[in-house]
Amino acid sequence: MSDKLIGVYGASGFGKEVMPLVRAQFVELDKENFVFIDDGQANTDLNGYQVLSYTNFINNSKADKRVTIAIANSQVREKLVARLNQDGVQHLEIQAANTVILDEVEIGEGSLLCPFTCLTSNIKIGKFFHANIYSYVAHDCVIGDYVTFAPGVKCNGNIHIEDHAYIGTGAVIKQGTPDKPLVIGKGAIVGMGAVVTKSVPAGVTVIGNPARILEKK
Repeated sequence: MSDKLIGVYGASGFGKEVMPLVRAQFVELDKENFVFIDDGQANTDLNGYQVLSYTNFINNSKADKRVTIAIANSQVREKLVARLNQDGVQHLEIQAANTVILDEVEIGEGSLLCPFTCLTSNIKIGKFFHANIYSYVAHDCVIGDYVTFAPGVKCNGNIHIEDHAYIGTGAVIKQGTPDKPLVIGKGAIVGMGAVVTKSVPAGVTVIGNPARILEKK
């Protein structure tokens, strides 16, 4: 009987997609060693796995607890990281078997790389990065902490994406240059299907083709 308890934090649609990736990294463990963590759905089952409250997860008798956070909201993700750190829970790096990673790629702790993710060469990525299915990061990109890619993001070369930015499904970000990278500012949101052709200021939402700032009414 293993002393490991592996948790997927978030019993939502994304969590259901992440659990099989986690299982694939711990093929030696039985199904009973895996749980979802979600206070809103505690004491239920999801796809045959127990859903535990955070308190019940922490109080479980198994000593070796490890967690990946399957929650797209980066602010929530950061708060949960602080909570897990306080309780001494180990963070997992999850990577689908068909992920492609080429030369000189640095990735911070807690990353979650879904199927068909591609990271090419000379890339630096911060903590708790999420790359959903069919996303790529091309050469010479720098990505901050708690950045989230929805499915199908195309992040071309020489792009800098600052902390807590969210890039929507199918967005395309135009390649920058070594002397003038295209920058997505801190906390910016790039809408679904947007085509970003120039730098985006911090904290704004851009939509459309070419992407423009969504004005608040």
